[in-house]
Amino acid sequence: MTEHVAIVGGGFSGTLLAINLLRFGGPTATLIDRSAERIARGVAYSATDPAHLLNVRAAGMSAFPDDADHFVRWLAARHGGAAASFVPRLLYGEYLAETLAAVRDDRLTLCTGDVRAVTDAGVRLADGRAIAADMVVLATGNLPPHTPPGIDPAALPEGRYLDDPWRADPARGLDAEDRVLLLGTGLTAIDVALQLDASGFEGRIVALSRRGLRPHRHVEGTAPARLRTDLPGVPLSGLVGDLRDQAAAEPGGWRAAVDSLRPVTQRLWGASDRATRARFLRHLRPFWDVHRHRLAPAVADRIDAMVAAGRLRFVAGKVAGAAATAPGVDLSWRPRHAEAIRHMAVARIVNCTGPQGDLTRTDDPLLAGLAGKGAIRPDALRLGIDVDAQSRVIDASGAVSDRLCCIGPMTRGGLWEVVAVPDLRRQTWDLARRLSHAQWVGGEGL
Repeated sequence: MTEHVAIVGGGFSGTLLAINLLRFGGPTATLIDRSAERIARGVAYSATDPAHLLNVRAAGMSAFPDDADHFVRWLAARHGGAAASFVPRLLYGEYLAETLAAVRDDRLTLCTGDVRAVTDAGVRLADGRAIAADMVVLATGNLPPHTPPGIDPAALPEGRYLDDPWRADPARGLDAEDRVLLLGTGLTAIDVALQLDASGFEGRIVALSRRGLRPHRHVEGTAPARLRTDLPGVPLSGLVGDLRDQAAAEPGGWRAAVDSLRPVTQRLWGASDRATRARFLRHLRPFWDVHRHRLAPAVADRIDAMVAAGRLRFVAGKVAGAAATAPGVDLSWRPRHAEAIRHMAVARIVNCTGPQGDLTRTDDPLLAGLAGKGAIRPDALRLGIDVDAQSRVIDASGAVSDRLCCIGPMTRGGLWEVVAVPDLRRQTWDLARRLSHAQWVGGEGL
């Protein structure tokens, strides 16, 4: 029987696991994060720019699968929002922090520290402290983005290349004559473009990715999706055709067709073999991402305005090289479907390629150490950590661990859709119930 749980990572997944262990009367727990300020917020909800909005309406953002209106009630009481609102991410961080505070008692300890090892007795921190635990849960969130081919950060002057957009101000030291290159055109690039704009940067921004696709927008007033309970009669590789057929019949068009798959996406992924999943990642993932993870209308309006003003441009192509120059960086790149190399003078390059999960490329001391000794292993497609259906990690020999689990985006190899609140809340709820031996607990008093 589990008596004490060490939760490594105080972002959404780790915090919600702690909250549910308390709700379910489960074992005592220690919630550990490198930064006290990030507990209950993590990277996603630590954003201080009000322009960074959730890309899901408030109605879909409850922390609990057994209390669908929990966030809407909190929002209405604190800020006057409604179910259809797209609220700032910083408010969602406030919600998580208050939810944790509402249930916290002496069964939960908050700890600031850097976990460096999982031991037979629990975990060991970088400063030498040891925390005893008979169950350790990795809730470390995404790994930082990898540096794309063609760029050698060591060959560029300090400040010209930002490997992680959340570690520094991308506008610092720039003026109106400068150009910033965003590597990537997805949600991270959108966030950084908004951050540059909010900071007063008046120069030009170029967002570059292999296909140049940018996220679509949510549309107000569309008919709600009719959620599916059955799996489509096609594999992942045939999903596009199936969605086109469904979109033609749906009052809400392709948006409703895509949203209708939410209840069965993980099952569809699980029903596909490795080769089919690999083909999906190689050919369809970029199109899935821009249709599935859409922008709040207010955010889309701001991005459209920046594009119309000539301050932001989305282009398709591939980086060929980056060389230091006196004013900045000479970027060589090849436009999509072209052979000739072009050159672009930029003052700064920001890596917006998005979070990664390849254990074989991580320099995180904890995960690299666990992988090095065979306690964890990459999933088959190197999207994250290999786990079973109960979130227990699988070691290098293929054995399932009884005392080490993993939750959150690093389990995407087995689940695929496990980055948004609706999926994460279910995963953490299920694990908390199992560790607490709970059958069902309602949300009374929350």
